[in-house]
Amino acid sequence: MKILQIHNKYTKQGGEDTTVASERKLLLENGHIVEQVFFDNSSIAGIEKLKILYKSIYNQEAQKILRNKIQTFQPDIIHVHNFFYIASPAIFYEAQKHKIPIIATLQNFRLICAGSLLMRKGQICEICTQKIFPTDGIKYRCFQNSTLKTAQLTLVTGLHKILGTWKNKVDAYITLTEFVKKKLIHSSLHLPAEKIFIKPNFTYDKGFALKAERQNFFLFVGRLSQEKGIKTLLDATQLYKFNLEIIGGGEMEKLVREYAHTNSNIIYHGFCGQDFIFEKMKQCKALLFPSIWYEGMPLTILEAFSTGTPVIISDIDNLNEIVSNGYNGLHFRTGDGQDLAQKIQDFDKNPQPELYHNARQTYEQLYSPQKNYERLMQIYETVIERKKQS
Repeated sequence: MKILQIHNKYTKQGGEDTTVASERKLLLENGHIVEQVFFDNSSIAGIEKLKILYKSIYNQEAQKILRNKIQTFQPDIIHVHNFFYIASPAIFYEAQKHKIPIIATLQNFRLICAGSLLMRKGQICEICTQKIFPTDGIKYRCFQNSTLKTAQLTLVTGLHKILGTWKNKVDAYITLTEFVKKKLIHSSLHLPAEKIFIKPNFTYDKGFALKAERQNFFLFVGRLSQEKGIKTLLDATQLYKFNLEIIGGGEMEKLVREYAHTNSNIIYHGFCGQDFIFEKMKQCKALLFPSIWYEGMPLTILEAFSTGTPVIISDIDNLNEIVSNGYNGLHFRTGDGQDLAQKIQDFDKNPQPELYHNARQTYEQLYSPQKNYERLMQIYETVIERKKQS
């Protein structure tokens, strides 16, 4: 099969870039022909910042790039991982002209929420999800704390709702969980359920570590930001004395350093390479994941499962689909540092060996490369066949 991947890179590298690279590698390993078209938001500078207002709605240059690629490569299917801003919805129209099936993976809620997280001021917020042009997002400056940028994004998503782009020009969508699928179905997008397929992310095997090989500390890996529940985590360290190692950086780094300075049980490593992170995963008692927003499909959790590491996680929707309470980890009440401290204490007193084996089994059954490849092929083949019949 000939697969064309399209990805619009953000100004900073993130999880979506990792997903694109991993899927490309997976497809090549299984004998497929894969080519890529990349767009890069870091190229937006100077006069381009003015042009991007209309280009993000429909970029004829991106459309021409895709047209040329289709003519030379003649793909069987096109898989879009991100199209904001330079690629624009123009790529969906071009694929339709050539009658090539086109799929879009949605890693966040940006089509129904300018901030993409369904979150505002540290709380879940869904006031925009049912509105064609959600002006509340503009009012609250939900995208990068900018009225102008939020208005621009709202114009793109809203206009293409009216034009029927999301419903009629995209053959299928991939979401990472059932929870996200339901949110999209019951939103202003009005997408039919049969157009949305569920396929989680995956990770390559990081190596299983037995409980007996573990050391006496818990681990946090991720961005040090409000939505990641950093304050909840730090509150828990004040209520129960446990050894904690933190890897990552972000706007709350100063606060983390202050806590680490006054609490000898906390070790802050800052940014670290993947080899160091995976080694720590194999050594820790459990991974702590205290996010206060819905998340998508955090690779950190999947990587932890591959090492056989249980995850103590917020009980918020979506995340509670990924980690099963009492099976491959534990749930605590979202945003409740006291309950997190209690769950860590319970885990300390009764670290059930089966949690480690179940975490690894979860990885093998759901998040391994082979399982992901099988699901991806099912989706591709179904969408291609539907296109032939349409």
